[in-house]
Amino acid sequence: MEGHVAVLGAGNWGTTLAQLAAFNGGPVRLWSRSDEVCREINERHVNPRAVAGLTLDPRVTAHTRLEACVVGASVVMMVIPAQSFREVAQALSEHLEPSQVVLHATKGIELRTHRRMTQILGEETCAKAIGVLAGPNIALEIARGEPAGTVVASRFPRVVTAARRAFGSPRFMVFRGDDVAGVELSGALKNVVALAAGMATEMGLGENAKALLIARGLAEITALACAMGARPGTFAGLAGVGDLIVTCASRASRNHRVGAALARGTPLDQVLEELGAVAEGVPTAVAASELAARHGIDTPLLERVRRVLHDGLPPREALEELLALRPGRDVPWA
Repeated sequence: MEGHVAVLGAGNWGTTLAQLAAFNGGPVRLWSRSDEVCREINERHVNPRAVAGLTLDPRVTAHTRLEACVVGASVVMMVIPAQSFREVAQALSEHLEPSQVVLHATKGIELRTHRRMTQILGEETCAKAIGVLAGPNIALEIARGEPAGTVVASRFPRVVTAARRAFGSPRFMVFRGDDVAGVELSGALKNVVALAAGMATEMGLGENAKALLIARGLAEITALACAMGARPGTFAGLAGVGDLIVTCASRASRNHRVGAALARGTPLDQVLEELGAVAEGVPTAVAASELAARHGIDTPLLERVRRVLHDGLPPREALEELLALRPGRDVPWA
């Protein structure tokens, strides 16, 4: 591998991706704002607040200076929360060369602008070879070496090649895609459906009801994303139904956990404080509501999740409202 791999963001997914890259034989530089996190990684080869029990490969070194990570990197992977993404992209632009491959693994939408992360990279940096990595990727399972797959979408084939070289393995299969908008939007919007799935699980509604919510959620996010330029077929793949299934089913999913806690009656502020990490579905629910209104897409499930989160609608009342709706066509584009 020419050069090193730079991973920006030392949360659970960023740390796991850094470990995957180190296993492929090259040096990896992991960026964190925290001096303490960097010290633990460099001295003890652990990041317990992000991935408990994982011993990091010594080829992973941590840095607080972006320049030390980015300059000379063959691949730059950004794993930054969506609402902080532009700020880091602006700082990144000072050290980036146009020839470098830049990917992100952030599943969110910027509030106010409704921009996707690749759009922000295009606006704030000189990067040309840009892509997104997304799929059914529970970080803890991948960190334990359990098999998984993901998709890298880009207009540039060399981005997929570089991502496979950096992160792919027989235990982590990297598939290629070119519907960048579809992969980004499915990765972001499925988090809102996962919040509903967590509520349904906690309320003990049964597997049929949960499948109903997931299927209707998939229909809504597909319709909305396609109105924004995505292709329907993307939602049958890893970044679509694959990611939706695991995020809605796994109790390790942050958004599932947030939904479950809300169904127990815990206030949102307390839920997020106890979570201690970003649940991208919470701000994305607002963005989804605004985008649906802009594009004229009916999203009753997504809208009621937003109302539970931000208007105080009790989850059980939201369910009763959904059940009171007249059923329409199952798959409008079929």
